[in-house]
Amino acid sequence: MTIKDIARESGYAVGTVSRVLNNNPRVSEDARRKILAVVAQHGYQPNANAKHLKQQVPEGLALIVKGTQNALFADLLDKLQPCLEARGYTPTVYYNNGSTDELACAQTIFAERRPCGLFFIGAHPQCFTPALASLGIPCLLLTNNAAGLGIENLSCVSVDDRAAAAVMIEQLYAKGHRVIGIIGDRPETSRPSQQRLDGCLDALQRLGVPFDFDRQYRLADFSMQGGYAAAEHLLAHCPGLTAIFAMSDLMAVGAIRAIQDHGLRVPQDIAVAGYDGIALGRYTVPRLTTIRQNTTVLAERAADILLHCIEENAPARHETVPFELVEGESV
Repeated sequence: MTIKDIARESGYAVGTVSRVLNNNPRVSEDARRKILAVVAQHGYQPNANAKHLKQQVPEGLALIVKGTQNALFADLLDKLQPCLEARGYTPTVYYNNGSTDELACAQTIFAERRPCGLFFIGAHPQCFTPALASLGIPCLLLTNNAAGLGIENLSCVSVDDRAAAAVMIEQLYAKGHRVIGIIGDRPETSRPSQQRLDGCLDALQRLGVPFDFDRQYRLADFSMQGGYAAAEHLLAHCPGLTAIFAMSDLMAVGAIRAIQDHGLRVPQDIAVAGYDGIALGRYTVPRLTTIRQNTTVLAERAADILLHCIEENAPARHETVPFELVEGESV
């Protein structure tokens, strides 16, 4: 009888069985009871020599973050790491740039470090294929929806970006704005930008407001510099512009600076709305109107779901966290 046999017969992961055999407290009483019943039934005796060998089922968790400049991701890390550490896990953060294949990155990390679980923060769902399941460990995509991918070991926790963007467009419409510029990344490579753009177009169509994509949508990366340059372009090429919706708060902060550098006032001349709800927006002048993603709830739910999959061999779960429209002074 091996530890893998016990895992197969009890219905729990090898890592969970290992924790029970080593009297680790990070196992539910139900799992402990069922696993020990299998152990007792077969009279299993751990190999004492094996305990001195290299650990085969490590306790570490890998957190793979897309890029290094995203303030929302930094906030999520600040909330997520304490959640994991409080439950006895050791998270290790890995950063990859925008061109890195997240699946390849995960395969490399798994081969070298053998974590018992993987978090992907900000990865594009199109990077994932059924090959992820071959890793044999629970994975979770945070801030993007993976429900439609059908990958059995991939959970997700996210906000409904499409609905949230529509709410912001409706807010701008309610304030009297009809010519709205939108700043976002490339929809074909950025899932959040695609979902938020779709939400904007949904709302504009529903409200009967025309939208000239070539004139009113401007590409930018998720940074203050990107928002500044995009706002300057909109000011020069979008006659009648009265509002800008930026798909991140950092973009919105850059846009506000550009508007003010052109001698215009926010919101009296041009209103500006953001997305994410990062702390910086509460200290800008004017304070930023934005869609707030609750990073505390996102982090807590992500930790609970992935650790439940690890410790209880639970199936993948896909969860949507509510967003909040925060009315500042910029609209």
